[in-house]
Parts: sequence; structure tokens; C-alpha cells
Amino acid sequence: MRPFRLGQIIATIVQFSYFPALWTGFIYQGFAKRFCVPILTCWGCPLSRFGCPMGGLQHFIGLRQIPYYIVGFFGAVGILVGRMACAWVCPFGFLQDMLKKITRIKLNLPKWTTYTKYAVLIGIAGIAVYITAEPWFCMLCPAGALQAGIPIVLTDKTGDLRALVGWLFKTKLVILAFVIIGSIFIKRFFCRVFCPIGAIYSVFNRFSLVKMSVDQSKCGVNKCNVCRKVCPVDINIYDNPNAKECIRCLECKHKCPKGAVGVSLKP
Repeated sequence: MRPFRLGQIIATIVQFSYFPALWTGFIYQGFAKRFCVPILTCWGCPLSRFGCPMGGLQHFIGLRQIPYYIVGFFGAVGILVGRMACAWVCPFGFLQDMLKKITRIKLNLPKWTTYTKYAVLIGIAGIAVYITAEPWFCMLCPAGALQAGIPIVLTDKTGDLRALVGWLFKTKLVILAFVIIGSIFIKRFFCRVFCPIGAIYSVFNRFSLVKMSVDQSKCGVNKCNVCRKVCPVDINIYDNPNAKECIRCLECKHKCPKGAVGVSLKP
């Protein structure tokens, strides 16, 4: 099993380990819920033991307060590992990796689409929240729809929640369906195009303590492109070892037939 795949499985089990919710129907609200994990995980998920940093960020923006804790949290993770958390501990990224295995058909993304996630971060999770005091990214988040919205509505014994389902929830389901279909044909579709957390961590890749490197003398002039084939975000690591899109899964390092790709921990 790939090392980062094992990390994804363990992280998913740890994050969604409040199993009493399966028979009590109650959302976990214990001590651990005060803390964030470094990736998307919906606070409202019945099985989730932790909070979502994007939810926390929008909470403070909606109150028009400076989110010192969340900014510090994102900064600490980014400075340490850059986007590595996206590969190793994100359940929604894990889902996208699995969806891509459904078909060998591969569609390529135009480069400009990778900048859309910055618009989502600034526009939806930032400006819209500041103006309306509503957590707009949470209300539209496909991860939230899958982890919380659908399970809560389906397990509602009273029928009250199903009666309250309106256009916003239906819009959320459409977005989720769009992301699922896109992820079948495009590697890490949501991560590369829409994820605001990926947008935050991406700016740290050049400066993080964890750094990728490529020995060009080993890589050679004629590229075999094995690294591109195994890359979850479809990049050429030899073009820019610390590119903003790299999620540091280390697949290129393990699969490079020439041993040209390396990883190090240094300022």
C-alpha cells in the first residue's frame, strides 16, 4: 500500500470516529471539537470529532474579528509542510483519489482553472461572509454535504428536516454531484480548482520546511514522465519541485526509476 494512502485511511478513521452517533443520532460536541484539523471536515458531521478550520475562519470573519487562532493554525501547518496535509490526511482528497480509479479516461485542466480556488477563498469564504455574516462556503461546501447534510437529513426520524430542505441544500447537492463527476475524470478536481484550504497552503510551498527537489543530472534530458503519471494533481515535478499545486504525497519520489526526486526538511 502506498504510504500516503495508509495515512489517508488512518486520518479518516481518526477524524470520523464518533461511532455512538450511529445509534444515538447526536453530533459529537465534546472537548476535541474545539480543535481544528488542517483540512476540510464538516463540524456538523455526526461522526466527526474535530472542527473545520474554514468554518472557524468564516465565523470570525462574520463577526468582523481578526481570526488570530485560525490564521496562526494555517500559518503553522503551511510553514511546516505546505500542502502536504492535502495528500496525507484529507478524507475528501482520499475520496477524489478513489473516484479517479473508476475510469482510465483522463481529462486535463486548463492551467487558469487552478486559480479559481483563490477566488473561492477571497470571494465566497471572505468577502461574501464579511458582508452578510453568513458562512457561505460552509453552506455550499460539497464535503459538508457529503459528511453532514446528507446523513443528517436521511437519518431524521421526525421528518422535520426533510420538510425544511430548500434551494440551498439542493444547490449544495448539485455542487457535490458536479465535484463527484468531475473527480472521476480529472485528478483531484475539487482540490485543484475549488478548495480554499488548498489555496491557503499553496502559497507556503516555496517557504515550508518540507521541500521537494529534483536532481536534473539524474532526471536527464529525455523525461520518462513517470512522475506525471503517478501524480495526484497531474504536475511535472521536474519543472518546479515546489510548485503551488504539489501536495507532497511523495509518489514521484517512490516511483521515480532514476531516483531523481528527493524530499528534505530544511529552512
